[in-house]
Amino acid sequence: MSKQILRSGTSIGANIREGLFGQSRKDFISKMNIALKEAGETDYWLEILYSAEYLTEMEYKSLKNDNDELIKMLSSIIKTTKENTPKSPKNS
Repeated sequence: MSKQILRSGTSIGANIREGLFGQSRKDFISKMNIALKEAGETDYWLEILYSAEYLTEMEYKSLKNDNDELIKMLSSIIKTTKENTPKSPKNS
């Protein structure tokens, strides 16, 4: 379980970093969406670790709060970027 949370937790940062160097806004949004999915998976593993008593309540609440903040920030970044991305003309 600890390897799973390590993988998903570090993947959040890796995808954010990759998105910052993306080739387009579409690429950036895609990487932020992947980071958001990984944050969701991290939330799942935190719940499992806490339920299995691998984390104290204080550790769980601290990590959960940090992860919830990441989820809020990523959701906001995705929404704002989509709203500020010009629509491409459709081929008629």
